[in-house]
Amino acid sequence: MAVITLTTDFGQDDHYVASLKGAILQIAPAAQIVDVTHSIAAHDVVGAAFVLRQVFDAFPDGTIHVVVVDPGVGTARRLIAAAYAGQIVLAPDNGIVSLVHRDYELEELRTIANNRLFRGEVSATFHGRDVLAPVAAHLARGLALLNVGPVIDQLEILNLERPVTLPNGGIEGRVLYVDHFGNLISNICEADLVAAVGNAAGASVFVGPLRVGPLRRTYGDVKPGEIVAILGSTGMLEIALNQGNAAAQLRATPGTIVMVR
Repeated sequence: MAVITLTTDFGQDDHYVASLKGAILQIAPAAQIVDVTHSIAAHDVVGAAFVLRQVFDAFPDGTIHVVVVDPGVGTARRLIAAAYAGQIVLAPDNGIVSLVHRDYELEELRTIANNRLFRGEVSATFHGRDVLAPVAAHLARGLALLNVGPVIDQLEILNLERPVTLPNGGIEGRVLYVDHFGNLISNICEADLVAAVGNAAGASVFVGPLRVGPLRRTYGDVKPGEIVAILGSTGMLEIALNQGNAAAQLRATPGTIVMVR
């Protein structure tokens, strides 16, 4: 039985997550369900795209990722099934697959249209439970992807800013994601840094106008309560507060400028 992962902005206080799982288990009672997170900020499609990309490498071939961050639920937006690297993403067509799409070759893309796979009654406001979860369950039981709906050749991709090389040397990017610890994860990867500033040994990292200091190896390279810049486990430039919350301390949010020069 395939693994089914769940990533949503539903939170943990209501019935939504349990309803999603119940819809899967009615069809595939032996399904292996993995909760990635249900704490994506409400309607935060970029955050969902980031989290999906970070977990994608961790799961085996055949995994089905159900991602429900869907501010357009019930509108004309499509629901899609996208296959990459032997895994399948089921999600609204609102850009959630953007970062996976950037890094992996698209193998197959279909719109989810076979209503014989849906729950008997489909709510206009809960397509996660009534469409995506049942489809995931059928796929986990061995249904071929071709049965979910017709092939399509267009996909919504988020217009995410890329870091830019500065005229006088260095690179400028932005905070892409803030994690549970308040760490600021930027859109600057190691390859971007090397291309712009070499090994970055003599460069300084800035968040807005604040100089953080040189690039370090890990959080404990500075004292508790001090700001540190590292290449984090995501492979991206990250600004953290050792044993504290950098986002709160620096009043930084997704979109805040990060520079290395």
